[in-house]
Formats: sequence, structure tokens, C-alpha cells
Amino acid sequence: MYNKVSLIGHLGKDPEVRRLESGAVVAKFSLATSESYRDKAGEWQTLTEWHDIVLWRGLAERAERDLKKGSLAFVEGKLTTRKWQDKEGNNRYTTEVVAQLLKPLDKRESSGEGYKSFPTAIDEGPTTSKQFDAPSTPAKSETPKVEEDDDLPF
Repeated sequence: MYNKVSLIGHLGKDPEVRRLESGAVVAKFSLATSESYRDKAGEWQTLTEWHDIVLWRGLAERAERDLKKGSLAFVEGKLTTRKWQDKEGNNRYTTEVVAQLLKPLDKRESSGEGYKSFPTAIDEGPTTSKQFDAPSTPAKSETPKVEEDDDLPF
């Protein structure tokens, strides 16, 4: 069985953070993803989906510190459904993405270069931001040579 969700989108609101009696920290926010397509009349249409995101512990604290409404972020996690009762006692269901990885994709404000970065797994400890920055382009000497083959089956 496999349950994995990967999303890139904009935060619809600042992360809402709560500290539970047990000491655990939980953050929630909505994330908007969009796709564009042409309708039958040839006009461009945009379809936006909203996703409820839940983060726990250190990842929740980092989201509180580094994300805000409108931030562009990559979120990866698992899809979960919770059952709860409303005020009238009716059963309700909520589907959420419980994040296991989070990477802000906004450019750094100070230098205008690169992207913000912080550990992506919930229980990872402190680390340098360089570890999570995008890899640099390899030098020409590092690029593997590909031999051409005229006998390809396609």
C-alpha cells in the first residue's frame, strides 16, 4: 500500500499554530494549487483546489516562523481522513494532508538569490541550509557521456 501526496502551492492564510497540553505543537494552513486549461471556446480557464495541511512538532514551529499567507511552498505527506461530530451530533469527515516534508519556495528576501531552506523531515535536527539547497549545475567534465545507439527499438 502507498499513501503519498506532493503539492506545490500558495498558502491561503498564515499557519495557525496550537500548543497542546502534552507539549506537542501542531500547525494548520490551507494550500492552493492551480491548473490552467482551454475550454471549448478556446478561452483559458484556471481551476484552483484548496488542500488542508497539518504539520506536527518541529516542522510546525518552522512553518510558524518561516511561512505566511501567500508563501509558495512544496508539501509532501500522506492523505488522512478524520471523523468528528458537529454541534448537532452529526458525523462529519475531514480529509487533510499530514505533512512529512516541507520546503518554502519563496526567494530569500535579504539577498534576492536562491530559496529559503530548512530541514524537511518532522524529526530532523538542526542542519545547514546548504544541505537542502538545489544542487549546482555539474561542470562539463562531470557530465556523463552518452553513447549514441542506432539500434534503438523506437
